[in-house]
Amino acid sequence: MSETVLIAAEPRERAGKGAARAARRGGLIPAVIYGAKKEPSLINLPEKELTRQFHAGGFFARLYDVKVGSDKERVLARDVQLDPVSDRPMHVDFLRVSASSKVTVEVPVSFINEESCPGLIKGGVLNIVRHEIELACRADAIPHEIEIDLTDYDFGDGIHISQVALPDGVEPTILDRDFTIATIAAPVVHTEEEEAAEGEEEEIEGVEGEEGEEGAEGTGEEKASED
Repeated sequence: MSETVLIAAEPRERAGKGAARAARRGGLIPAVIYGAKKEPSLINLPEKELTRQFHAGGFFARLYDVKVGSDKERVLARDVQLDPVSDRPMHVDFLRVSASSKVTVEVPVSFINEESCPGLIKGGVLNIVRHEIELACRADAIPHEIEIDLTDYDFGDGIHISQVALPDGVEPTILDRDFTIATIAAPVVHTEEEEAAEGEEEEIEGVEGEEGEEGAEGTGEEKASED
């Protein structure tokens, strides 16, 4: 289950671009908490802490307890606006949740026992199709990550969602097909004829490059003599 992280915030008195710019100049990131049939709460978060959390991975699948003064609200990040140049967070939208809230989250996938995977031992390549899986579950049952054991996979094998053991109460949002998460691809083996052809192409390119350089030098000398 995903951990709950406490993060301190301060109230934001007003909305608008001016107030948001002032907050950022002060080392804060403007944010809003909405949902649960309550009025939205405008807050500011410490930029360093929010940036650290955002880049730690699994930001949208982690529960936060946002503390403003003596009040505390449990939330789930739903959207982050990024600066188009620096990619630094500029604004965050949080959704209020309770333990029983049913939510949809994208949970990162991790792979274990690569050193015991027959296909990888023989030189194969792990081709990851989905780095995250969209899941539906209760807010208090969000998995930290989906772990996939590669021990029994060989060349040509595909890892599908039906082969992954999900925690109780957790299910994929895609139910109409057994989608692929990753495959074990065989290494590309070149025949002697292909290697010989590649060698000939490299030699031809080398000769053409030398001829081009000689031509350029001759042109320079001719121009110098004309001047």
